[in-house]
Amino acid sequence: MKGLDVAGIVILAVAAWSSVSAAEEKFQKLTGAQIRAKIAGMEVSDDVHWRDFYERSGKLTSSSMGRKRTGKWRVEKDQLCVEFEKETMNCYEVLTSGKKVKLQREGILPLEGVIAPPTGRI
Repeated sequence: MKGLDVAGIVILAVAAWSSVSAAEEKFQKLTGAQIRAKIAGMEVSDDVHWRDFYERSGKLTSSSMGRKRTGKWRVEKDQLCVEFEKETMNCYEVLTSGKKVKLQREGILPLEGVIAPPTGRI
């Protein structure tokens, strides 16, 4: 009987911890105006593999796995749209939770990172 009691406590503890961490991770979908206000002049990065700098002018500078690119960004229909040379434009819904951000579009896994002031590392 003791084994079942311990197992029950462990299950309850895991369930409680999961609900607390889920509550901390409430992401809110941003409108076009909110996207512009949150992204313009800022850097979005996963702090390891990629880093994008969204200049207020609409210029986009990106560094991903050592590859640097430039492009343009804009907001259309409550989505962040990015376009690099010789590539098609991709638009993403933007969801945030504090400094955390998710860029998601249909058919691919979301890009997850943080929004921060520019580091100058691009």
